[in-house]
Amino acid sequence: MLRLNNISLLQFKNYMVSQFQFTDRIVGICGKNGIGKTNLLDAIYYTCFTKSYFIKTDAQNVRLGMQGFRIEADYTKGNRADKVLCIVRENGKKEILLNESPYSKFSEHIGKFPCVMIAPDDIQMITNGSEERRRFLDALISQVDHGYLLQLISYNKILQQRNSLLKQFSDTGKTNYNLLDVMNEQLARPGNRIYETRKKILQEFIPLVRTLYAQISGESYDVQVEYESQLHHSSYETLLFQFAERDLILQRTSAGIHKDDLAITLNGNVFKSMASQGQKKSLLFACKLAEFEYLKKANGFAPMLLLDDVFEKLDEYRMNNLLQSVCVQNDGQIFITDTHCERLHDHLQQLAHPFQLIRL
Repeated sequence: MLRLNNISLLQFKNYMVSQFQFTDRIVGICGKNGIGKTNLLDAIYYTCFTKSYFIKTDAQNVRLGMQGFRIEADYTKGNRADKVLCIVRENGKKEILLNESPYSKFSEHIGKFPCVMIAPDDIQMITNGSEERRRFLDALISQVDHGYLLQLISYNKILQQRNSLLKQFSDTGKTNYNLLDVMNEQLARPGNRIYETRKKILQEFIPLVRTLYAQISGESYDVQVEYESQLHHSSYETLLFQFAERDLILQRTSAGIHKDDLAITLNGNVFKSMASQGQKKSLLFACKLAEFEYLKKANGFAPMLLLDDVFEKLDEYRMNNLLQSVCVQNDGQIFITDTHCERLHDHLQQLAHPFQLIRL
């Protein structure tokens, strides 16, 4: 069992000094736009991932006119109490502490407090390019496989170095193929491991997505999700050799696991081109809830689920199916925001489960 008991915020986004106590498993947070509902969810997310869900740079998370911020959260995991402290100091230095012990590497914290966020802009995972889907997949796997996260960090670092080398070759007009071979070997090692891990996990994950899509949408349409990778048909070393001349021209690495994708079809056609808005939203929630279910199975307890402004994105039928799935059929802690307090209250009351409603 994972529970967030309370959280305190100092100079985080629009909060100056605030503290929130959470007394129930299901927590509704309501209030007008711009009052801080999403920021509260983001603060919770920050204590799980050591970063914001929405903003890349920590400086932009600091309250306007202030310097630095502090988030402190008290969790219960099983029978153990844990305190997470996230600090960004005035000089920009960042510190993450668990039970007063600082991490030397923030990546060590990932997966200790599993969490799934669903926000309005997440629909880009369905409608945009492959980068969004890879980011989703990497966040899922990194929470259950720390080795995968380390391989991913290593791969991205080497990829950046290889791209810089390709640009250097172009700028100088001199190509060192021996050096490129060494870089290829370094890139292939983590790349192969990442590919094998993705392939293994997606064999279990993809059927979950299809099942949950049918439950949420109530449709019988044929929705297919497939893992696409250049490594299905070639070894990493062969790929890099085949694309070497192309890479030298483009000055970037054009083959590898950083090109992987999830191909989604509806009745044999490209999903994002044929699907309605309701179908796209249903698939988004199916992917996110599949992440929830996978983390639950892998960890032996449900992750926290953060639902931001979901009532504006689903019709009544899909909304009821979603709430039944996440609030009634699971025992994880759930935080749901909405602009309409009465609507949120009524939906939660219909579940016949205890809930807390926070009005901002």
